Amino acid sequence: MVASGLHSSGDSSRPSPARRPLRVLVADDERDTVLMLTAILRDEGYETEGVYNGRDALAATSGFDPDVVVVDIVMPGMSGWEVARALRGETSAERPLLIAISGQYTKASDRFLAESVGFDHFLQKPCDPGELLALLKPLTTHGS
Repeated sequence: MVASGLHSSGDSSRPSPARRPLRVLVADDERDTVLMLTAILRDEGYETEGVYNGRDALAATSGFDPDVVVVDIVMPGMSGWEVARALRGETSAERPLLIAISGQYTKASDRFLAESVGFDHFLQKPCDPGELLALLKPLTTHGS
C-alpha cells in the first residue's frame, strides 16, 4: 500500500469519521408520550421524530431512516404488532432496533409475542426514560 501523506503515522493519527446522531422514531397515539420521549431523547443528543399512528410510523421509516423505533402496542388503525411485522418483513439485517412500549400488554406471554413479531425490547408504560436511554447507550458508544 502507498501512504497518501495525509497522516504522519499509524491509525492513531487518523481522524475518526463523523458520526451522525442516533435517529429514534417514537410512535404512540398518546400525544404526551410522544412529546415527552422525543424531548428527552433530543436533550440527550438523539435525532428524533414522533408520529401518532402505525401507518405514519411505517411511512417515517423510509424518509427518516431511524436506527431505533419505539412503538406503542395499542394504536388505532394499525397496532404496534403490525408495525413490527411490517418493518421486519421489509428490512435487512441492518434493520432498526425495535422497542415495544405498552401499558395494557404487560404479561410474560405479551413479551413473548413481542419478541416473536420482531421486537428487540419491551418496556412498560409509563415508560421510564432511564430504561429507554440505557437501551440506546450501547448503540452510541464506539471505540476511540
